[in-house]
Amino acid sequence: MDWNRVEGNWKQVKGKIKEQWGRLTDDDLDQINGNLDQLEGKIQERYGIERDLIRRDIDDWYNRQTWS
Repeated sequence: MDWNRVEGNWKQVKGKIKEQWGRLTDDDLDQINGNLDQLEGKIQERYGIERDLIRRDIDDWYNRQTWS
């Protein structure tokens, strides 16, 4: 996974992330600002999911995206 692509396009990607993890707020996403560790932490906080499962979910989400 090349997370740099997400970081570089964070403003465009925020909407896709919010579709997947709707409990994340706009403020959460602004604070995360493309940082993978912070995204994992916020998902864990909002959903109560184990961190290793979150990473797998993020990887799965990332691989389903069509990057132009």
